[in-house]
Amino acid sequence: MTLQAIQRSLEQLLQLHQSLYALSAQKTEVLKSNDINQLQELMKKEKKHMKAINETEQNRVEQTTKWAQANGLAEDAVTVTAMLDHLQDTEAGQTLEQITTTLTETLVKLKQQEQLNQQLTQQSLQFVQLSMDMIAPTIDTFNYGEKQQTNKRSVFDSKA
Repeated sequence: MTLQAIQRSLEQLLQLHQSLYALSAQKTEVLKSNDINQLQELMKKEKKHMKAINETEQNRVEQTTKWAQANGLAEDAVTVTAMLDHLQDTEAGQTLEQITTTLTETLVKLKQQEQLNQQLTQQSLQFVQLSMDMIAPTIDTFNYGEKQQTNKRSVFDSKA
């Protein structure tokens, strides 16, 4: 029973990550069009997705621990690879392997998409900073030439 619960959790994680990937792709387009309001809406949706992912992941960990106890494996060292080794040549093992492979591929695509979004965000911030510098230049940019050196001699040049 717990193996089916683990598979359901992994399927939920897969669906949530695929949905998050779709949001990330939308975010890329929003970043390109500089639509701040839509970006804020997408970020709210992402936050909800992340909360659901964390809850589902926590559930999966609990189910995996129960499965490990039931099958006599060390609870702290249970990984998908260990599960697959234990479920070798079974239909459940093949299903688990397929789900985890698809989940891994989705995570890789999501990571690449988020890296692109990060680069776009950094470029936007650089453009904003450049624009701000042009509008409100610093005191150093007011002087076009070299800084004038002040004579450090005293007004009175006397010898005692």
